[in-house]
Amino acid sequence: MAKIVTMGEIMLRLSSPGQKRFVQSEYFDVVYGGGEANVAVSCANYGHDAYFVSKLPAHEIGQCALNALRRFGVHCDYVARGGNRLGIYYLESGASMRPSKVIYDRAGSSMAEADAADFDFDTIMSDADWFHWSGITPAISDKAAELTRLACEAAKRHGVTVSCDLNFRKKLWTSEKAQSIMKPLMKYVDVCIGNEEDAKLCLGFVPEANVEKGETAAEGYYGIFKGMMKEFGFKYVVSTLRESLSASHNGWKALSYDGKDFYKSKHYDILPIIDRVGGGDSFSGGLIHGLITYNGDQAKALEFAVAASALKHTIPGDFNMVSKEEVENLAGGDASGRVQR
Repeated sequence: MAKIVTMGEIMLRLSSPGQKRFVQSEYFDVVYGGGEANVAVSCANYGHDAYFVSKLPAHEIGQCALNALRRFGVHCDYVARGGNRLGIYYLESGASMRPSKVIYDRAGSSMAEADAADFDFDTIMSDADWFHWSGITPAISDKAAELTRLACEAAKRHGVTVSCDLNFRKKLWTSEKAQSIMKPLMKYVDVCIGNEEDAKLCLGFVPEANVEKGETAAEGYYGIFKGMMKEFGFKYVVSTLRESLSASHNGWKALSYDGKDFYKSKHYDILPIIDRVGGGDSFSGGLIHGLITYNGDQAKALEFAVAASALKHTIPGDFNMVSKEEVENLAGGDASGRVQR
């Protein structure tokens, strides 16, 4: 069991019920989620000591978000309280050729306004094994970008492995701003996770593949993986390869590179998708667990991560509520979906 620390913003998610459009909805379904919070829940479900670092308002809605994490065994010792609000995002789930939509209402959130005095990063990282963050956190505010840097510096001081999911969000910042912040942060990162769009918009690397047309052949990524590792010194570069056939039907696989060998995972055909939000986070959580559990074996780790994420697409909400046994079962080849009696 490892101590895994994640840092970011957890939000209130308000979803139109079923596949209704926003304008049809008379009420919203309520769950809580956010990139690094989702990763923490996955790691806790796999038996690790998962700690989430954030700041939440001291009122009841902030407490609801905290309780959502505690329910799944995430430690909230390092969550500061204060500020004015919890960030919100609205989700309209798509179907077939109609894509899902996300509307953010998160400006001025407690985490966006948090500063260094809210956290003792040396204490947080002193006995940690792994620290994970995503590109969403530095994107929410300049203050959060500074917190990300301070957390990474503390992690390195204490010999903690650092992973980053690049997670570019065009509604939060431009590619130019992203690169100005993200590139300097990459020197702290051991495991870089991201898809082709993330690599291009956050770091300026472009794969030789037309992803918009569904061309996700792994060979198109070999060059940029080598280039990213050479420029930033990563130990692993990992990318999910999503084939968006429709909002309800995706192909799903992944590719990893450890500086010597490339490994391409098995392919999953996900139909129908129940909820793809949090799919990338469930992949990151699975990869972290796999690299820790399988002693850096990228093949075993990647297969675990891809299977975990394929399962997440079948579960409503942001969190991936599966056990390691369920993931290992799918990764081992049982995709029948037969009733377990």
